[in-house]
Amino acid sequence: MNENAVDLPFRTLVPWLVERYGRPVHRVALDAGSSCPNRDGTKGFGGCTYCDVEGSGTGALKSGADLARQLEVGLKRIARRDPDVGAIAYFQSYSNTYVPIARLREVLAVVEARLGSTHPPIVAVSVATRPDTLSEDALDVLAELARKTDVWIELGLETADDAVQRAIRRFHTLRDFEDAAARVKARGLLLVGHAILGLPGDGREGARRTAQALAAAGCDGVKVHHLMILRRTQMEKAWRNGELEVLDEVTYVSWLADFVELLAPEQILHRINGDSPAEDLLAPHWAAHKNDLRARLVAEFARRGTRQGSTHSPVNAAARVSET
Repeated sequence: MNENAVDLPFRTLVPWLVERYGRPVHRVALDAGSSCPNRDGTKGFGGCTYCDVEGSGTGALKSGADLARQLEVGLKRIARRDPDVGAIAYFQSYSNTYVPIARLREVLAVVEARLGSTHPPIVAVSVATRPDTLSEDALDVLAELARKTDVWIELGLETADDAVQRAIRRFHTLRDFEDAAARVKARGLLLVGHAILGLPGDGREGARRTAQALAAAGCDGVKVHHLMILRRTQMEKAWRNGELEVLDEVTYVSWLADFVELLAPEQILHRINGDSPAEDLLAPHWAAHKNDLRARLVAEFARRGTRQGSTHSPVNAAARVSET
């Protein structure tokens, strides 16, 4: 399914990128060697129970590649695919603002030095982090960079239920997310929120509450995917012991439709599925190609006669935030 050629019942990333930047855009994933407060003992050890040992990152740091080299290799790779694309420098692994401010400046300077002088051009910088590691000093640095290029802040919420957050050893709260999101928006930075559907104890209502939280926070973009059980995670043992179930594809599509209906109509869906190297993925194995999943979601909306934003209520979203 070509999302540029079809009037989809939800807003997707590719057309938005072309509209904003005048060209297709691809990410260059960068590993800056960051960590997390629930890995180094500040809040816990071992990380979130679903997170693998590389923090869903590239693993490039372990190969000894420095950031400038990572960026150069990534730019050449996407240029080979399409010489007319733009690039997003994507600091992906772990919590990239969980570093001393001098280190954050050093990391961002690698990209800043290439602005306006690369082919393909860098059109934005995307920084993934946790809401409880985003200081005002870090936002000052990111706001400085935003004077020269778009800066996206990708904040992991995953679930709006604090009890589930504790159970998956994430160790931050919905209030942490709401506070960080408000401060990102106040700086004029682009905000992307993350969600995982099917976390243990969250359920369908949990998925709906998380969508409402992301809508109420005013996220410009939303990334959502199903829970995946990966090797070398804490969830692996529970899954192997039969203590943990994952969503089947039919259930995920149904929950995902609920989720998207509750988003604001203008929010951009950056992602609706997860992916992992086949050798790392334990479950589920239904994961269809993203185009197949998109087609299933379109069909579900057609069956319901709904679309993105159909059950979104700004008044109810604001009331939900005021109660937390």
